[in-house]
Amino acid sequence: MGEFWTYITTNYQQILSLLGQHLYLSVFSVSIAIVIGVPLGILISKEPKLSKPIIGTTNVIQAVPSLALLGFLIPFIGIGSTPAVVMVVLYSLLPIVKNTYTGLTNIDSDILEAAEGIGLTKSQTMRKIQLPLAFPMIMAGIRISAVTAVGLMTIAAFVGAGGLGYLVFSGVQTVDNNMILGGAIPACILALLIDFVVGKLETSLSYTSKKKSNQSSSKKSNGRSKRLIIAFSIILLIAAGTITIFSQVKAKDKIVIGSKNFSEQLILGNMLADLIENKTDIEVERKLNLGGSQVAFSALNNGDIDLYVEYTGTGLVNILNEPPESDPDQVYDTVKQKFNQKYGIELLKPLGFNNTYAVAVRQETAKEYGLASISDLAKVSDGLIFGPTIEFSNREDGLIGLSKKYEMNFKEVKALDGGLRYTALNNHKSDAIDAFSTDGLLEAFHLKVLKDDKNFFPPYYAVPIIKQETLKKYPELRDAINSLSGKLTDEKMRKLNYKVDSLKQAPAKVAKEYLEKENLLK
Repeated sequence: MGEFWTYITTNYQQILSLLGQHLYLSVFSVSIAIVIGVPLGILISKEPKLSKPIIGTTNVIQAVPSLALLGFLIPFIGIGSTPAVVMVVLYSLLPIVKNTYTGLTNIDSDILEAAEGIGLTKSQTMRKIQLPLAFPMIMAGIRISAVTAVGLMTIAAFVGAGGLGYLVFSGVQTVDNNMILGGAIPACILALLIDFVVGKLETSLSYTSKKKSNQSSSKKSNGRSKRLIIAFSIILLIAAGTITIFSQVKAKDKIVIGSKNFSEQLILGNMLADLIENKTDIEVERKLNLGGSQVAFSALNNGDIDLYVEYTGTGLVNILNEPPESDPDQVYDTVKQKFNQKYGIELLKPLGFNNTYAVAVRQETAKEYGLASISDLAKVSDGLIFGPTIEFSNREDGLIGLSKKYEMNFKEVKALDGGLRYTALNNHKSDAIDAFSTDGLLEAFHLKVLKDDKNFFPPYYAVPIIKQETLKKYPELRDAINSLSGKLTDEKMRKLNYKVDSLKQAPAKVAKEYLEKENLLK
């Protein structure tokens, strides 16, 4: 508890900033869902033939896993807040549409006949009778959507939209429970707070509250409260829209730097940003922690970010779908040429280290089975559990190709998120994992790295990649970024990762301190 409190007091500014982003994204998304969902519910209550297809569609959307939906949206609308908002809006529609429809269609028919008898038109009946009576049911749907939106919005960090999910994802990657709780607890409090506010709003605006208000002659005071709530909601929506428009306009004048979602990438992303800010007059925006290779590369290719650090082997095998090569120079030249031709993306000079894949086991497992190489592991693999990252398990230069090359057949494969695979291995839930040769957690968990005796893994030299149009617009970027070329060895990178993964230092702090130590900043 003491460590967690220390983390909170040290990082409260970051937590508050991310909390503000989370609140804005959640409220904005639910507001859009209300504007769409309530009219849809009214429509299908009037046109019963449309009820099945519309409610059926919202049901299907609700059944799609959130990450799958987010992954589907990225190629069409890029990264950042937009796909996160769209995802939450789509998930929020079902309870709002369904509750609106149910509330309107379950009003006593005698009441509707009486309304018709006194000469009310259909629109007047809807406005004066149906909607007030259905209001509690509609608000119940909105409350469900609002609370769910707060939880769903943690995934926004996966596509660089910020929010409290950034701490949760980062904590999982670095096996830092304090960071995970630093994101999860405020998210829970925010969900409860939003539920409370929406509940109060429902009470103050409901038909029964109005009736009681009239009877107790506190009409004036209640009216002021309602006006304040409505005014606050309008101001919040206007502010949200203004922030969105302003951020989109401002983004055109910025260099946007991205990264994947593990410690090394966060360090490198901050290094590039620091160098550009220090050596040029260009404004920099950091969209770090974007997920895996496909998310980061899609963001670059679609123009959502301007540059990030990729690995030559990943570019060759995973992005270009070329067969693996063992010659580092050949791999670099092939990726450089084809990225240039196919995508208009340029490779700059390599940073110096080779973060190739590796297979690691616990020291006790290595001693028990006499493991020194991957070939040794292959001989006993049918009795062991492999716990790779999800990305590694689906790559030709990962588990698919590795199993073919070494003729391995594990008893079970349990694919996990990056940071969790180390926890699972340490807790004996798996027996072997994939790792990167520069992982700081290899040292932190004292793992045995097995020799790739058949030279399966291609070279993975880290190299900044950037849109050609960005280089043309800002030619000074080339020298600024290339000043880091050759400055990072495998050992240096492993030590930097260790500072983040084990010593729990912030990636931005580690990056800046290294650049200052190497005299790379003016």
